[in-house]
Amino acid sequence: MTGGLLVAGTTSDAGKSVLTAGICRWLHRRGVKVAPFKAQNMSNNSAVVLGPDGRGGEIGRAQAMQAAACGLAPDLRFNPVLLKPGSDLASQVVLLGQAVDTITAGTFRTLRPRLADTAYAALAELRSEYDVVICEGAGSPAEINLRDGDYVNMGLARHARLPTIIIGDIDRGGVFAAMFGTLALLDPADQALLAGFVVNKFRGDLGLLAPGLEMLRQLTGRPTYGVLPWALDLWLDAEDSLAYGRVLGRPPAPRGTEWLDVAVLRLPRISNATDVEALATEPGVRVRLTVEPAELAAADLVVLPGSKSTVADLAWLRETGLADAVTAHVAAGRPVLGICGGYQMLARAIHDPVESRQGTVPGLGLLPIEITFDHTKIVRPARGSAAADLPVHGYEIHHGYVSTADPQLTPLLRDTGGAGEGAMHGVVHGTHWHGAFESDEFRRWFLTRAARLAGRTGFRIAPDTSFAAARERSLDLLGDLVEEHLDTDALWRLIEDGPPTDLPFVPPGAPTGG
Repeated sequence: MTGGLLVAGTTSDAGKSVLTAGICRWLHRRGVKVAPFKAQNMSNNSAVVLGPDGRGGEIGRAQAMQAAACGLAPDLRFNPVLLKPGSDLASQVVLLGQAVDTITAGTFRTLRPRLADTAYAALAELRSEYDVVICEGAGSPAEINLRDGDYVNMGLARHARLPTIIIGDIDRGGVFAAMFGTLALLDPADQALLAGFVVNKFRGDLGLLAPGLEMLRQLTGRPTYGVLPWALDLWLDAEDSLAYGRVLGRPPAPRGTEWLDVAVLRLPRISNATDVEALATEPGVRVRLTVEPAELAAADLVVLPGSKSTVADLAWLRETGLADAVTAHVAAGRPVLGICGGYQMLARAIHDPVESRQGTVPGLGLLPIEITFDHTKIVRPARGSAAADLPVHGYEIHHGYVSTADPQLTPLLRDTGGAGEGAMHGVVHGTHWHGAFESDEFRRWFLTRAARLAGRTGFRIAPDTSFAAARERSLDLLGDLVEEHLDTDALWRLIEDGPPTDLPFVPPGAPTGG
C-alpha cells in the first residue's frame, strides 16, 4: 500500500510536530515502513543531513526528530523547503538542504512555484519508497489570504489527495471555535479532505469535555479521533523556541548538595535553541531562558546560543543591558558559553559584509579572536574530541569563521584531524559546533568545569545520564499517547482508504481557490 495523512493545526504550536512524530512512532512499532514529510518549514532550529552527493544540508530539526520516530536517518526530502528568518521581513531559503536565496514576503511569490514543484516531487519520491508518509502542515490551513499557491497545507492535501486531521491546543482556550472556524473557512474541495479533529494538552475530567466533542461532531459531521492529555515530559526537540517555558523540562533533583543554575539568553533571532536541552537533562541542572539582565547576576553559567542574525542580536544585547550583564558575569569569575552565533558575539570584532552587511562591528571582547563572514555557508557534520580524548559529535551551520586568533588560545574541542575548534579563555568558552552537549561524557566534563568555576562545590554530575536514551523515551511516550488516547483503528482506515466520501460541507466556506 501507499498511504498518507496530513496533520494540520488550528495555530502554530498546536501540536502538529509531536502528533506527527507520535503517529510515526506508532506505525513504526507496528512494522509499517513510514516516513515523515513537511513541505515547508519556517524555523531557525535545523539539523544537518548528508545529501546523496555527500554535501551537508539542512532540514527542520522537527523532521529529524520525526525521522528518529520512524527509525530512519534524516533525509533532505523529509523537509524540502526550509525558511530561516533573519529579520521580520526576510528569510533565507534552503531548498533540498542548500541555501539558494534570501526572500521577502513580496519576492516569495515569484519563487513559490519552484518551491512547490520541489516539494511535490519530494513527496512523490517518498510515497514510492515508503508504505506510509505522514505529512505535517504549517501554521493553520485557514490562513485564507495565503491559500492561493499554498503547497504545505490544503494545497498539498489537494495535490496528493491526503486525508487531513486538525489538532487544536485546548490549553490556549477556544479550541471548539478554532476547530469549527478552521473547517468553515475552507472551500468545499478542501473541506472534503478534512476528516476530523484531535484535541491536544487536555487537563481535567474528560467527561466534561465529551458533550462539546459531540456537539462539534453534530455541527461538522466529523469525529474527534481522540484527546491527548497534557504531558510534562514532552519538551525535547521543540519545533519553535517560543514553545519553551522559562525553565526547560522538569529538572531532576541534584545528585549532590547544590544545583547548577544556567541562564540562556533568549535572543530575538535565536537559532538551534535545542542545543541547551542536553544540559537540561542532567540532574541538578536548572536551565532557563531569559531576557532580564538581573537574572544573570544569580546564574552560575550564562549561555549565548546560536543566532540567525549575529550582528543584529549583538546590538540587541547592548540595547537591553544584557551585554553589560554578561561582561559583569565574566568579571566576577563565573563561566560563560557561546555557541555558534553566541560564540561569534564573544569576539573582539566581527567583520560582516554578508549577513548584516554592516562591515566591522565590535564584539563583546571576551575572547581574543575575530570573526569574518563569508558568502559560502558551512553546513556539515562535526566529530572530534575534548579534554582527555572525550568523544564529541555535532554539526556546523554558519557563515562566520574565526579569521584571527591569539596563537596561545586553548581550543575547546579538536576535530578528527587534530585541528582546534572553539576556545577556552579563563571562564569564557565558545564553539561553532551545535549538538556537542548531546555527547554525554563531554557534557559531564563541561558541567563539572562550569560548576567548579562558579564555586558550586556541592554540585555533582550524574554518571548515568544518556541524552540519546532521554530522546528515545520521549519518542516512545509520543507513540504511547497515540496508541492509548486516539482511535487508531479509525486513523488507520484514513491512512489506508483516504478521506471519507460523505463529509458534509460546512458554510460559509471560503471562495473556491487554488
